[in-house]
Amino acid sequence: MNEAAANVKLDAVEMRQAYSSAVYELAQENADIVALEADLMSSISMDKIKRRIPERVINCGVMEANMIGIAAGLSLTGRIPFVHTFAQFATRRCFDQLFVSGAYAKTNIKILGSDSGITAEHNGGTHMAFEDLGLARLIPNAFVYEASDAAMLQFLIKKAAAEYGIHYIRTIRKKAVRLYDEHETFADGKAKVLKDGSDAALFASGIMVAEALRAAELLKEKGIDAAVIDMYCIKPIDQETVIRYAQKTNAIVTAENHNVIGGLGSAVAEVLSEHHPAPLKRIGVHEAFGQVGTIDYLKKYYRLTAEHIARAAEQLV
Repeated sequence: MNEAAANVKLDAVEMRQAYSSAVYELAQENADIVALEADLMSSISMDKIKRRIPERVINCGVMEANMIGIAAGLSLTGRIPFVHTFAQFATRRCFDQLFVSGAYAKTNIKILGSDSGITAEHNGGTHMAFEDLGLARLIPNAFVYEASDAAMLQFLIKKAAAEYGIHYIRTIRKKAVRLYDEHETFADGKAKVLKDGSDAALFASGIMVAEALRAAELLKEKGIDAAVIDMYCIKPIDQETVIRYAQKTNAIVTAENHNVIGGLGSAVAEVLSEHHPAPLKRIGVHEAFGQVGTIDYLKKYYRLTAEHIARAAEQLV
């Protein structure tokens, strides 16, 4: 098991700070890096970067679709634009622009969708993205990730800058559980096995990785040996790891802060159906809109807790 993952403690660095510092570091190294914001400078700690390099940070206002068009134009001049807004505005509101001005036009745009899922908390239903990963997966040749801690987010930001194409990175803004050290690397189409196991496999992403680790501890108390896999790369998905654990355990549970349709649960189900059918339970949002509440309240409301994950695994074993 990953040593950091065993502790399951909050990181000292907020995810928003990890993003802004990574973009600033890239901008210092590469004159083509530019950041675009939709009137959310302070929400993602980009206001501090704006004061240091004002010519490299553009506030587009609350016009997200137009912001993608601006990013596409900047890309065509050789710039590398990093675009940030709420996850649902970065995908649902901008889908046609991402599809046409982004992927179809073969431009080089990096999108950060923040305050994902229930982490939007008191912003409520209009600002709570449960479908963004599903929409991003539909874009041809796009890379789709969900960062589970600050070290991963910074790595993915720098990785995206070094690669051409559409990259969608989903994140929260506040502190996440620290799972990895700063030297960890993350490849496309791969997952991270945080804990091996032989009875069940828990595939999770984002904030649900910590819940899956806690679920594994609950299952251990009942004599069930559960593997925990961080599926940070939603597209392309790590088919090899999914198939291996389907063969090994024949009991698969997915856990996501997202609709069970379109995201991690769907991606894993697609792999299983085509390569190695196995019993599957999907923990996530089912046919629902967002609600106002605290993280703890919303986890219970949408059944996104370690207890719900463990219960699903028990039903399969």
